[in-house]
Amino acid sequence: MGAEEGYDEINLNCGCPSDRVQSGTFGAVLMKSPELVAECCAAMIAAQPCEVTVKCRIGVDDQEPRDVLPAFLDKIREAGGRRVTIHARKAWLKGLSPKENRDIPPLDYPLVHEMKAAFPELHISINGGITDLDMIEAQLGAGLDGVMVGRAAYHDPAAILLGADQRIFGDTRAAPSRAEVTLSMIPYAEAHIAAGGRLHQVTRHMLGLFAGLPGARAWRRHLSEAAADHTAPATVIRDALAHVTERAA
Repeated sequence: MGAEEGYDEINLNCGCPSDRVQSGTFGAVLMKSPELVAECCAAMIAAQPCEVTVKCRIGVDDQEPRDVLPAFLDKIREAGGRRVTIHARKAWLKGLSPKENRDIPPLDYPLVHEMKAAFPELHISINGGITDLDMIEAQLGAGLDGVMVGRAAYHDPAAILLGADQRIFGDTRAAPSRAEVTLSMIPYAEAHIAAGGRLHQVTRHMLGLFAGLPGARAWRRHLSEAAADHTAPATVIRDALAHVTERAA
């Protein structure tokens, strides 16, 4: 189904620790069943042409990561998988909430670096606790193939994304400003509404664009309150932009 929708990649999630996910035997609980993960990967690869990737933790519960993670990656490799993203924390399936599992278990970046050295043929990306471009460059400089940034890119997208093309990928074009990004969202929002969507479904994901800058609170408040008027996205977004200072934009 994913391939038919045109996706370039199908990812098997072996990292989510929520109770609901555990009850369905997917997510981080699969770290306990590497043979099953291998079977899933092989079946997914055989079923369609998209690349099959895996996202995992370094282990769960009382597992010893330096024992289980190499064995887990070896099973993925044997099944034909070639790309893995590793959240460099354990997941505790009992006793910690999903939110706590994102912060409380300690990070072990060196272990992920060891896995890249042990499996040079795998494309290994790291995830967890990475909040800025300096950290991204450090991880790439340590030999990893990629870096996955989650919450930081969502809550303060400008800090991570506006300069990424230039610093990480060598793009010679100037990075857009926050204001330019904001205005570029207007035709997207209009198309979304024309297809039957609502404005807040777009604007609620824009709230962090001016995080920490003058006018950010007014920007968030205006978008949150005015998005109920889903018939005029250009007006709502431009009026929200007027709340932030020119320097911030």
